[in-house]
Amino acid sequence: MGGRERFGSRAAVIMAMAGSAIGLGNIWRFPFIVGQNGGAAFILVYILCCFLLSLPILFSESVIGRRTSRNTVGAMEALAPGTSWKWLGLLTVISPIIILSYYSVVGGWSVEYLYKSLTIQFHPDNVEAVTGMFGLFTASGFKVIACLLLFLGITAGIVFAGVKKGIERFSKITIPVLFVLIVVIAVYSMTLPGAGEGLKYLVHPDFSKLTPDAFAAALGQSFFSLSLGVGTMLTYSSYVRKDENLVASGAGTAVSDLLFAILAGFAIMPAVFASGIAPSAGPGLVFETLPYIFAKMGTGGVVISAVVAILFFITILVAALTSSISMMEVGVAYLSEERGLSRAAATAGIFLFALVVGIMCALKGSVFDFLDKLCSNFLLTLGALLFSLFVGWKMEKEDVKDELTNGGTLHTNAKLFPIIYFLIKYVAPVSIAVIFISGLLG
Repeated sequence: MGGRERFGSRAAVIMAMAGSAIGLGNIWRFPFIVGQNGGAAFILVYILCCFLLSLPILFSESVIGRRTSRNTVGAMEALAPGTSWKWLGLLTVISPIIILSYYSVVGGWSVEYLYKSLTIQFHPDNVEAVTGMFGLFTASGFKVIACLLLFLGITAGIVFAGVKKGIERFSKITIPVLFVLIVVIAVYSMTLPGAGEGLKYLVHPDFSKLTPDAFAAALGQSFFSLSLGVGTMLTYSSYVRKDENLVASGAGTAVSDLLFAILAGFAIMPAVFASGIAPSAGPGLVFETLPYIFAKMGTGGVVISAVVAILFFITILVAALTSSISMMEVGVAYLSEERGLSRAAATAGIFLFALVVGIMCALKGSVFDFLDKLCSNFLLTLGALLFSLFVGWKMEKEDVKDELTNGGTLHTNAKLFPIIYFLIKYVAPVSIAVIFISGLLG
């Protein structure tokens, strides 16, 4: 594995991992799940899930990835040869490709809506028509498939370019831009008339809304958002240099993702309340509600409305791409390293598979919904549980400590290790199992 590509610096590692984490899970999924589960109370549970459960899983994947410098299947074979753990490796090749397939449909929606923004279709003279645009677009099979094809094509192009020239370069440029854009949109959203109710919704907890389903949703969302349980963080960690601080880069990734998700909530929810639309509107919240708001904004200035709309959908498209490239990379790494395919052939193979499944999702909403629930509620949770069990119970404790402390040279990490290891071995797997079962029974 001597010629294997590596990320160039800690900044590159955090940008790439944060890029994988920051995506439609933050912008498209987080606000409507917050809306469905009671607002601020859900956000508090979500924060706890991120740091007590998701971050230990992120550390677990990072340990496996860097320890072996292999793809998910190769890593399991290297650390547990000839055992049933190889099925965890295969699970975490299949899961991200399935997610990529339906995720790219939504990525395609962002392509279409960026085009609509650039051509100023969210116009004040067109307010009523704007509300029906999403339904008309998703019903037009050819346009949806064309946008899906374009989104997947861009993703494949970045992955084909490789780790340093493709993934690292794209992430280092786009992640800072994403944060600037979402802050600008959030500030504008919070100044809209009636936005105060949206702010109140985000900061005043209503604990009566916290059901077992809400806890399961918070856990699932934190895994979905951080790309956990599907091998993306393991794969990216396999490109991390041996002198990198895994705890620092992992914590930086989790904090970046959480901050972006909360900023996305402040960008969208005040605008939703300002327009008088239900905060639990579902996945269409971004693509139905926001264009309507942009059109209404146009009465105070078409140019300002158009600029905000363009910035918003650029943010969505770029965020979608930073995550889609990480999901495609998992399959590409497996096919090129375990099956001997060239990077070009591996990328083309994953592209074609995701395109076929994506078309089925685009044409039939029930397929989309089924795969989304299968992955976010089951496969991600199962993968995360198994990763924590593998690192906590299968790997040697000293090997785990060796990776997280860089052979004992990182003294702060050495002091933190007992806490981190306790979370990985006991807290994460027990909590995941309880929340998962409660969600099923609820």
